[in-house]
Amino acid sequence: MDPFLLAWLRAQLGTATDEQDLADRYARLGRARAVAAEVLAERRAKLLAEPLRMTVDGVVTIDQSNNLAGLERQITALAELVAPDDPVAGEASADLVTAPLLPSRRTR
Repeated sequence: MDPFLLAWLRAQLGTATDEQDLADRYARLGRARAVAAEVLAERRAKLLAEPLRMTVDGVVTIDQSNNLAGLERQITALAELVAPDDPVAGEASADLVTAPLLPSRRTR
């Protein structure tokens, strides 16, 4: 993976994110933005799987709702960021166009 892509992904996801995991995801997904979106979606799902707020009277209160709101804001903001591998506007892209092949004469 390109060092610029890795630096951008670490800026979005934090430095504790496993580099090999990011490289594997990039090989599978092909875009840095898709990798970041997938990691953030997994983090969001992990938070939602656990109780967001837990209180033990007089001992401790744990509230994860602000973390969830922050992740949702980060996922929303990801759409507006420019990733290093995003195509530049007006740049030629390799779009795949398919067309059915038809015989030149009808067969009986």
